Amino acid sequence: MKLARENPRFGYKKLVGELRKLGYRVGRSTVRDVLKRHNLSPAPERGRASSNWRTFLTRHKSALLATDFFTVETLWLKTVYVLFFIELHTRRVYLAGCSSQPTSAWVTQQARQLVWQMQDGSTPPRFLIHDRDAKFSASFDAVFESEGIAIILTPPHAPNANAFAERWVRTAREECLDHLFLVSERHVQHVLQEYLGYYNQARPHQGLAQQTPIPYAPCRPEGAIRRRAVLGGLIHDSYREAA
Repeated sequence: MKLARENPRFGYKKLVGELRKLGYRVGRSTVRDVLKRHNLSPAPERGRASSNWRTFLTRHKSALLATDFFTVETLWLKTVYVLFFIELHTRRVYLAGCSSQPTSAWVTQQARQLVWQMQDGSTPPRFLIHDRDAKFSASFDAVFESEGIAIILTPPHAPNANAFAERWVRTAREECLDHLFLVSERHVQHVLQEYLGYYNQARPHQGLAQQTPIPYAPCRPEGAIRRRAVLGGLIHDSYREAA
């Protein structure tokens, strides 16, 4: 069963051949009967069933960039829209900008600036994921398509389809935004820039085996341990001073 599940496009004959490599001599009809008994479909249907959204993300994670908006309410009850991008394989987050009026022209300009920024990277993304929000206009998509980046829309009515982006928003709120009084659009931008400096370069990530999105070099257990205050002491980043 493991062979059939791990190789959803293998038909009965192919599975017979794989089992023979492992020392099991069984016939095509035996494989068919076993699959039926465990409610596993033949190869065409089994292959289509495996081609879901989660499979796509797993297979192409190293080439995927995702984007989304979230909102922040200031002390004076002004809504600020935050546009960000996240690399799925490194979890590195890019703050594109903050605006109380994110027009199509503004969003497209932020896309251009991100593309310029990412041109310095060694492995540019091949796909960009975003939802069907009208703020992501045709001109926004065209900026990335001109760089050879294909646009992938999340399935309709599936808020969890952009789970990496949603998880980062939750982290940013719990560790940063929910603990501060934010007075203006500029203040929100400043706070998030400082938090992202910590998040990308100093915050160990469980999904990266405790590495940081921008990897740090291992240090020797020598030299004094220092503490750096982030966001006025809301977060404390520990590091070892060079010996």
